[in-house]
Amino acid sequence: MIKNLRKKLKESIFAVLPITIIVLIINFAFLRLEWSLIILFLSGAFLLIIGMSLFALGSDMAMIPMGESMSAKLSETNKLWIIIPVFFLMGFIITIAEPDLQVLADQVYAVPNTVLIVSIAVGVGTVLVLFVMKIFFKIKMKYILLFSYALIFILSIFVNKDFLAVAFDSGGVATGPIIVPFAMALGIGLATVRSGKTSNEDSFGMVALCVVGPVLAIMILGLFYNPQSHVDMGFVPEIDGFSGVVKEYLKAFPTYFMQVGIALLPILLCFVVFQIVLLKFPKVSIIRIIIGVIYTHLGLTIFLTGVNVGFLTAGKLIGGMLAAKSYNWILVPIGMVIGAVVVLAEPTVHILTNQVEEITGGALSRKAMIVALTVGVAFSVGISMLRVLTGISLLYFLIPGYALALTLSFFVPPIFTPVAFDSGGVASGPISVTFVLPLAVGASLALGGDILRDAFGAVALTTMAPPVTVQLFGLVYKLKLAKVSLRQEEKEYTQGAEPMDTGKEPVDIDTEYVDIDVVEE
Repeated sequence: MIKNLRKKLKESIFAVLPITIIVLIINFAFLRLEWSLIILFLSGAFLLIIGMSLFALGSDMAMIPMGESMSAKLSETNKLWIIIPVFFLMGFIITIAEPDLQVLADQVYAVPNTVLIVSIAVGVGTVLVLFVMKIFFKIKMKYILLFSYALIFILSIFVNKDFLAVAFDSGGVATGPIIVPFAMALGIGLATVRSGKTSNEDSFGMVALCVVGPVLAIMILGLFYNPQSHVDMGFVPEIDGFSGVVKEYLKAFPTYFMQVGIALLPILLCFVVFQIVLLKFPKVSIIRIIIGVIYTHLGLTIFLTGVNVGFLTAGKLIGGMLAAKSYNWILVPIGMVIGAVVVLAEPTVHILTNQVEEITGGALSRKAMIVALTVGVAFSVGISMLRVLTGISLLYFLIPGYALALTLSFFVPPIFTPVAFDSGGVASGPISVTFVLPLAVGASLALGGDILRDAFGAVALTTMAPPVTVQLFGLVYKLKLAKVSLRQEEKEYTQGAEPMDTGKEPVDIDTEYVDIDVVEE
C-alpha cells in the first residue's frame, strides 16, 4: 500500500506542478497578484497533490472493485427487469451525490438547484439503462452517439440560447470524480460478464453516455425554464497573510468533508445491500474496501478544498486582470497553455488512461492517450477564450466538432470511439469547472460580456475536443498498421517465401488490438 501511495504521489506531483509553474509565470510576467493570494494558490496546489494521491489510491482499492463486482453480479442474473431499474437507481444516486453539480447549479438562478440536479440525475440514470441495452443487444456505440448528438442539435434549435451553454456544460460537469470511476467500473463489469473478456469496445462508452444524458435532460428542461444572465461566481476573499489563508481552508474543509460523505453514502449503502444479497466478499476484501473508501473520502475532500479555495479564486482573478489589459488577445495563447496543463491535473484522466492501457493490453498506451488529450484540451480552452473576446456562438464550434468526431467513428478501429468520447467526459473534471470556467467568467465580467452566452460553454468545449483528437490518433494508428502490413506482404512476395506460421490467428484491425510499439518498429 505504501508503495502504491508513493507511486500515486509521484504521478500527482508531475500532474500539478506544470499548471502551478504556468500560473506563477503568468502572475510575475503580467499581473503581480498580492502575496496572500499567491500563497492561497500554492497551498491549494499542495492540497491538490495530496488529495489526488489519496483519491487515486482509494479508487483502486474501493470504487472500481465495488462498481465492477456489483455490475458483474447483476449481469449474471441475465434478467433485464432486474438490471434496468437497479442501473437507473445507481446512476440517479451517484449523480445526486456528485459535488461538481452543486457548483453548476448555484450559477443558474432561474432554475431551482434541486430541479436542475434531479433533471441531470434522471438523464444519467436513463443513459446507464441505454448502456445496458447496448451491451445486451450488441448495439454499436457509434450509432448510439450519432443518434444522441443528432437529437441534441435538433433540440438546440428550440432551446433558449441563454440555456444552450448551460446544457452542454452540464454533461462535462456531471462526469466528475464520483461518477467517472464508479460508472467506468459498472461498464467494465457488465461488459466482462456479457462478452467473457475485457479487451473489447463494450468495456468503454459509459462515461460518454453520462455526458450525453445530462445535456439532453437540461435541454428538455430548457424548453420550460428561461435562465437569467446573472452569474455570481463568488467574491474574492480578503486574506490577511498566512493566518488568513489557513482560515479560508479551515472554513471550507468541513463543508467539503460533509459533501463528499453525503456523496459516498448512497454508493456504500448499495454495496452493503449487494454484499448481503449477492457478493458475499470475504472479510479481507471488505476491510480493504473500507480502507479504500476512507482514502477516497479524505482524498476527495482535500482535493475539492484545494481546488475550490485556491484554484477558483486564482482563475477568476487571472481571467479578469488579463481581459482588462490593452493586449487582452493574449488570453487565447495563455488559455491554450493552461488547457494543456489543466488536463494533466484531472484525477479521473489518470484513472481512465490506466484502465484503457490495461484493458487494451497496451494497444492504446497511457502516454499516447495523455498526448491526445493534452492537444485537444489546449485548443478547446483557447477557443473558449476566443469566444469570451468575440462573442462567437458556441454552436459554431460544437456542431462541426461533433460532426467530425462522429464521422471519424466510421473510419477508426472500434475501440477508439468509446474511449475517445469517454475521454471527453473525464477531461472536463473539477479543475476545468473551478479554474477554466472561472477564468472565462472573470474575463467576461471584465469585458462586460454576456456571462451565460460567452463564458459558459468552456466546459462543453473541453468535453468536445478529446473525441476528435483521440480518434485522429486512432486513424493515424490504423494507417500506420496497414502500411506495416503492406511492407511485410511485399517482403514475403519478393523473397518467394510462404508467410510464417506463428500458430496465431491473423489480426483484424476492426476487432483486435495490436501493440503500438510493434507498429512503430
